[in-house]
Amino acid sequence: MRRLRNVKIVATLGPASNDYTMIRALFEAGADVFRLNMSHGTHDDIRARHVIIRQVEQDTGRPIAILADLQGPKLRVGSFANPAGEELVEGAAFRMDLDATPGDISRVQLPHPEIFAALEPGSSLLVNDGKIRLRVETCGKDFANCTVTVGGAISNRKGVNVPDVLLPLAALSDKDRKDLEFACELGVDWLALSFVQRPEDVIEARDLAKGRAAILSKIEKPAAVKAYDAILAVSDGIMVARGDLGVELPVYSVPPIQKRLVRGARAAAKPVIVATQMLESMIESPMPTRAEVSDVATAIYEGADAIMLSAESAAGRYPIEAVATMNNVAISVESDPTYRQVIESSRTVNRSTVADAIVAAAREIAEAADIKAICCFSQSGTTVSLVARERPRVPILALTPLMGTARRMCLTWGAHCVITEEQDRFKGAVISAVRAARDYGFAEEKDQIVLTAGVPFNVQGTTNILRVAPCDERLIYKADPE
Repeated sequence: MRRLRNVKIVATLGPASNDYTMIRALFEAGADVFRLNMSHGTHDDIRARHVIIRQVEQDTGRPIAILADLQGPKLRVGSFANPAGEELVEGAAFRMDLDATPGDISRVQLPHPEIFAALEPGSSLLVNDGKIRLRVETCGKDFANCTVTVGGAISNRKGVNVPDVLLPLAALSDKDRKDLEFACELGVDWLALSFVQRPEDVIEARDLAKGRAAILSKIEKPAAVKAYDAILAVSDGIMVARGDLGVELPVYSVPPIQKRLVRGARAAAKPVIVATQMLESMIESPMPTRAEVSDVATAIYEGADAIMLSAESAAGRYPIEAVATMNNVAISVESDPTYRQVIESSRTVNRSTVADAIVAAAREIAEAADIKAICCFSQSGTTVSLVARERPRVPILALTPLMGTARRMCLTWGAHCVITEEQDRFKGAVISAVRAARDYGFAEEKDQIVLTAGVPFNVQGTTNILRVAPCDERLIYKADPE
């Protein structure tokens, strides 16, 4: 199965997409990566979905990536004496403290002493996805006296955001540590890390994963935006989590932040997902709004590696239609001549290593001559990521003998992943690439491909060869009779 687009689609699984028939239909509609949300469902639920995905992968013969999304710490208020909650009005005084007594119109418990330790007068507290806004007037180690600046309904266990302070909280809760170990043992390909504020959060998760899964950092807090370069440096990939960003930052600041984050990840040759509320109306409607289609298109024009569906595919009424819509938008955008102009004008020039120079040359040769595909042999997927950073006009055929590498590369822009036999000679690699290009419909016998590889084979980080090869094997044997 060959996709007719380069951007990848991530589909979240949930109650609406829980069985083999639906998950296979989502894959056939265009999903390249399946997201397992560790915030919902038991380990048994997650395991069952994992088994189904791997069965779909086996039945279709195509690698599929699995992304486990860790919940992260959840900051919530306590309970209220009135089960219906209270209505806070603008200008009123409201107190948060550690007292477990049920709350009322004047106060409620906030069972997080670490928040009080970080607050200062003038800090903001946002409740219920930012619908309620409080300004801290005075505070101490166990309380915060606030003024309501934006009123609204508050009730039991509503979430709290603290946008303008760096909280002394680790990104991994006790639940996250258990979920991380479970997901790694299960065999997921990517771990999405929530509540990232600093690079140390990512390093901790990486140490716990021990190489069993790649680490993708979710940028959803202002502190993470400020520390983005350092976080990107220790991450394998990035998710632009616009939902929480839009709560903790002015909503009008999110589009330029998204553009900067995507461009930074592209320059670093690391996959970047744009996520949250992309086709939200399709939770209930079979058709998206024009604004949503434009939003998806914007992410594709920016050069994102992947675009993500959340509730649309997990709990919506039209999960297949949502994936198909994303697929069709991507094909339409990438067929637009303006798309190439935008992508190429934002290309980052990076020539610091031999591998950088080789992949840049591969793209230039492929686009200057009548080349049908760039074929990359890769152990770790790094060379494929470097080629993808170039955003070439021709397809990328990612060849690897390692299923784990092929699965992780399913998140990389343009990568068509193929499992091949291990090679110990360059001629064998050329023949393998030529056969894959023909078998998957990228080239015919009369065509040519560009091949990148490293000698010695099966060693990471040795990309040092570039060759233009004919797709006629007789010509290969004639040129290299040994």
